[in-house]
Amino acid sequence: MNKIIIAMLLFAAAQISSWFINNGQFIWKWVHDHPILISLLGSAPVTYAFIYATRYSAEYFDGQVWPGRFIGFGLGIISFSILTYIFLGESITAKTAISLILAGTLLTIQIFWK
Repeated sequence: MNKIIIAMLLFAAAQISSWFINNGQFIWKWVHDHPILISLLGSAPVTYAFIYATRYSAEYFDGQVWPGRFIGFGLGIISFSILTYIFLGESITAKTAISLILAGTLLTIQIFWK
């Protein structure tokens, strides 16, 4: 179970970092003014986290990569929604709430249906 927890933490960290790399331009002027620098500084650590998250996930799921892809996707939807609400003030609409429920369902299926 440790490998899936590590994989999920790495997926979450990579998704959150990706959100700030992509959307930091709407929060901080410096990020808006330095997109090349932000992409260069952020891309290597995020890619590294995704690579290791995928590795740990595949090891947990006996070499299968689909479950990890769905877990990363579900965590991405959840983190995107939360961060967009907190930092950009975009509300959680009915459509977004349903998408969050579906993402949570997707995570539950992947983690507990082995």
